[in-house]
Amino acid sequence: MHNHFVLQIAALAKSIRVIADMEEPIGRILKKTELADGLILEKTSCPLGVLLIIFESRPDALVQIASLTIRTGNGLLLKGGKEARRSNAILHKIITSVIPESIGDKLIGLVASREDIPDLLKLDDVIDLVIPRGSNSLVSKIKSSTKIPVLGHADGVCHVYVDKSANTDMAKKVVLDAKIDYPAACNTMETLLVHQDLSSTGLLNELLAELQREGVTLHGGPRASSFLELPEAQSLHHEYSSLACTVEIVDDMEAAVDHIHQHGRHAVSLGILFFFIDSYCIITEDHEVAEMFLHRVDSAAVFHNASTRFCDGARFGLGAEVGVSTSRIHARGPVGVEGLLTTRWVLRGSGQVVNGDKGVVYSHKDLSLKTQI
Repeated sequence: MHNHFVLQIAALAKSIRVIADMEEPIGRILKKTELADGLILEKTSCPLGVLLIIFESRPDALVQIASLTIRTGNGLLLKGGKEARRSNAILHKIITSVIPESIGDKLIGLVASREDIPDLLKLDDVIDLVIPRGSNSLVSKIKSSTKIPVLGHADGVCHVYVDKSANTDMAKKVVLDAKIDYPAACNTMETLLVHQDLSSTGLLNELLAELQREGVTLHGGPRASSFLELPEAQSLHHEYSSLACTVEIVDDMEAAVDHIHQHGRHAVSLGILFFFIDSYCIITEDHEVAEMFLHRVDSAAVFHNASTRFCDGARFGLGAEVGVSTSRIHARGPVGVEGLLTTRWVLRGSGQVVNGDKGVVYSHKDLSLKTQI
């Protein structure tokens, strides 16, 4: 157990060093354009402002979130789960103690009481963005209680589709990892879709046997429950977050995509654009089929022959993540440094005026490449 914690701390420290070693993200010139002679426009990166982040009872979440917000120059209000209250208080004290005096230790505030949240959600003139990490009900409740923009997620049902041309050993390895590596995570497989031809080759039964050997409880969709004599799933849109999953047999890749479109997402009409939260995977040796799947499944992350568990900010090389966004607006998928930045325009001239555009010759010349060189 001691070695496990040591490894966790080492991994956390490594992720923070990745963030620290990143190229300075603030003030980067993203685009440079000559509008007219002597009139230069730059699009630059800048912080979002003040963030309110509500997160689960995981002390490592506080460290990741704080490191990302410091790196991006944002102010931060944190509210963690009550179960980690003491750990969060100590970690907050350590982090703020090393913030330079020129910046001030009030850059990061720790909200102690859950009762303070409703009042904070009224401060739309102070707080620029709310990021709730947790259940769909939490996100929905917060969105309905505030005018502040909310970057959140809807519940999703992570699918793995095993195509008829899948490599047997690869399919077993990927399916098992996607389900048992960390069953409570949002990037864990909740539904296994299998091409109908695999019911006669033996691979379907082998996959189910491997899952059951690892203690996974299986529920069947309409076809699978009938063919395999599995207890029928109460819903095809169900996030188990445990050692359980739904199995269904589909005709082909097209049917798998249709199934995902119908059952993989949850529509919420609370003002946030909620799309797929989770990752979706196809296991196949047919690259043409794989490319069709990757392009047709409208998700923040799609995978070919790789576990859905890779859908993670640290594993994506973001250093860490403040959460996973299902919105199409601003940020989508694991949210790292770039997701906590916005842009501003800087125009430099020498006395130019519009005057009805009389005498202004617009060149709109792209100087970005020249800037990079």
